[in-house]
Amino acid sequence: MSEDVVVIHTDGGCTPNPGPGGWGAVMRQGDHARELFGGESGETTNNRMELMATIMALEALTRRVRVHLHTDSTYVRNGITKWVLAWEKNGWKTSAKQPVKNVDLWQRLQAACAQHDVEWFWVKGHVGVPDNELADELATKGMLEAMSR
Repeated sequence: MSEDVVVIHTDGGCTPNPGPGGWGAVMRQGDHARELFGGESGETTNNRMELMATIMALEALTRRVRVHLHTDSTYVRNGITKWVLAWEKNGWKTSAKQPVKNVDLWQRLQAACAQHDVEWFWVKGHVGVPDNELADELATKGMLEAMSR
C-alpha cells in the first residue's frame, strides 16, 4: 500500500430497516490504522448509514490526500460517481422529477469529496474482505452503542 494513499473501507446498516442504525469505517495509510463508528437510535435507513460511514471517514481526514474508498453499497458508489451531478443540475430531483432521498447527506458527501482526490471501489459484502468485515463489525458496534444511550 502506498504511503500517499489513504485506503478506507466503510459499511452501514440498520436492524430493522428502517430502524436504529450504525456505521463504521476503517482507514489505513502505510502502517497507520484508524477505526471510526457511530449510530442513531431512532429511525434511520441502511442507505443513510452507508452514506454516513463515507462522510465521517472523509471528514476525519485532516489534509488533502488521495483516497481509495471501498464500499459494499452500490447506492453510495453509483450515487456519487454517476447520479449526483444530474441530481444537482436538476435542482435535487430525480429523472422522474421526485425529490432526491437523503439530499442532506449527498450534499455533505459531495463537499467532503471535494476536499480530497477520491477513487471509488465497490466490494462485495460479507465475503471475507478483512477491512470490509471490520467495517461491518464497527457499524454493528455503533448501532448497539446508540441504542444503549
